[in-house]
Amino acid sequence: MIRDQTRFLRQLDIVAPEKLQFPITVIGAGAIGSATVITLAKMGCGNVTVWDDDLLEEANISNQMCKPSMVGQPKVEALRELVQDLTNVTIETENRRYRGQRLSGVVIAAVDSMMPRKDIWRRAKINPQIPLLVDARMGAEFARIYAIRPTDPDQIGFYESNLYGAEEAERLPCSARSIIYCPTVIAGLIALIIKTHATNHLPPPETLFDLPKLQIHSTCI
Repeated sequence: MIRDQTRFLRQLDIVAPEKLQFPITVIGAGAIGSATVITLAKMGCGNVTVWDDDLLEEANISNQMCKPSMVGQPKVEALRELVQDLTNVTIETENRRYRGQRLSGVVIAAVDSMMPRKDIWRRAKINPQIPLLVDARMGAEFARIYAIRPTDPDQIGFYESNLYGAEEAERLPCSARSIIYCPTVIAGLIALIIKTHATNHLPPPETLFDLPKLQIHSTCI
């Protein structure tokens, strides 16, 4: 929970931290997930749970939020330590793979393949306990973010039309999958979506961005 309000003085007219205390579940603690959790905690979100079963590797240091000394640790444990050090916020962690367990609150899918997205969607679809599903997808310097209300029929149809199979996803070489400025931009946009939701506004259901061209496009339905 957030206790010291003074640190948020410069954002109070944008969003006060007391509006951000609803539960948020982040599935995935990799490049997007780690940057998102730190950004949310910095913004004042005090009820965050993170799922991941992976360990930090040397190749993660350049594109994820971690210290070099954390290599070999479970990603969620390393992230919990880092968030505590940087924000004094204690996040909840699940050091295991998400396999369709029950969800509630705002859900952020920060996973790197389509299968877990489908597992998450099966739990989110037409679930009144999940007011918002955020699905962030990244490939090198390009990304798309979905912000879906899982009980809205139009948004359900739109999202499912973009929930394609793994065989349709673009495959990139290992050395061209992620660079640090892409997940940090995504994390900032996810935080904006969370702020928009917290202030009772509707975020666009889809946001696309092309970083090399500095272009961002939002889709309305």
